[in-house]
Amino acid sequence: MTSKQRSYLKGLAMNIDPSLNIGKDGFTPSITEAVIEAIEKNELIKLGVLKNCAEDPKEIAATLADRVHAEVVQVIGKKIVLYKQAKKPEDRKILLPK
Repeated sequence: MTSKQRSYLKGLAMNIDPSLNIGKDGFTPSITEAVIEAIEKNELIKLGVLKNCAEDPKEIAATLADRVHAEVVQVIGKKIVLYKQAKKPEDRKILLPK
């Protein structure tokens, strides 16, 4: 992913609310399943890491991205933004700049 594409996705992510929150249980298999469903539906998702979660948001982002085969767009504070392009061209909602 180029810096121009990452910047474009950051701009899109500013306007969306976190679709999932990671709480005190941290990173669980149910979180992974929920992220897979959300990212297949929307391509770009934002996650919130609650204050009572002991895990580092950057580590959570890297692990999640690896498990769902997505790209980490950014991690700011306790917010994580992930992107995964839809498999079918007709399902793609986001057109990345070149």
